[in-house]
Amino acid sequence: MKLKLILFISTVVLILLSIFAVFFYAPIEATMGIVQKIFYFHVASAYIGFLAFGVVFVMSILFLWKKNITFDNWACSSAEIGVLFTTLVLLTGPFWAKPIWNTWWTWDPRLTTTLILWLIYIGYLLLRNMIDSPEKAARISAVYGIIGFVDVPIVYMSIRWWRSMHPAHVMIMGGKDSGLDPRIFQVLMLSLAAFTFLFITLLLMRVQIEKMKQEVDSLKREV
Repeated sequence: MKLKLILFISTVVLILLSIFAVFFYAPIEATMGIVQKIFYFHVASAYIGFLAFGVVFVMSILFLWKKNITFDNWACSSAEIGVLFTTLVLLTGPFWAKPIWNTWWTWDPRLTTTLILWLIYIGYLLLRNMIDSPEKAARISAVYGIIGFVDVPIVYMSIRWWRSMHPAHVMIMGGKDSGLDPRIFQVLMLSLAAFTFLFITLLLMRVQIEKMKQEVDSLKREV
């Protein structure tokens, strides 16, 4: 409990610091102007979406291997959080794109593959709710979660594999001239740290809720 409280307080502090840094420390980007501030939340949300679906992938493999329902709890909890943050990606993207591309949406490879990723994991959550047997739902969802993760590297590499309007990668495999102003990079790292702590906090809370739900269902069956 004490560790969770420390984690929660750290998350709040990091989020407040990152918001302050975004608006009062990071410089206004010369080309895009003030709208570029969305970048810090957009990129961090995308990163957490990838991370969450990565957790689904790993936990699904562990569930199929060990047959331990705890791994399924982590997988389904992480999937919900991944859908939440991918939704934020799809919502913040158009607000960033409109002033730059003069359109709210275009069927750009990065946008299209991200939308497909969102639909895949919406399907994952719907599938779980459609199956009455918890054991069967966990097993089928695990297979689905493993296969669905294939789209994550496709989303990331889409702007390299196909012609895209989307900005180039700025860090990992970013290529030539993809670097950032030092202050922009620092604030981005702070935002990523804040969102990571937020993800961990939400995931622990959601897993605990899932365990409580299963305990209640078990008591109902006994009664």
